[in-house]
Amino acid sequence: MFELFRLLSGEELLKRQLPALGGAWLIAELFYKFHSFSLECLAFLATWFVLDLLLHLVLPGRVAEKSATES
Repeated sequence: MFELFRLLSGEELLKRQLPALGGAWLIAELFYKFHSFSLECLAFLATWFVLDLLLHLVLPGRVAEKSATES
């Protein structure tokens, strides 16, 4: 989590993570009823990861372009 805040600016963080975070939160609230905080938290984090991955693959952003130009 610290790396996420360290590597991305506030604007990039909002543009890149907010849609995936919001989607994961909505899915978790609507569908995850495991009656266990740990399981629901893990499922939420996994959902966030998958949504972020899908968004990254479908809509490659400036973060990928920056790392390609820095190499």
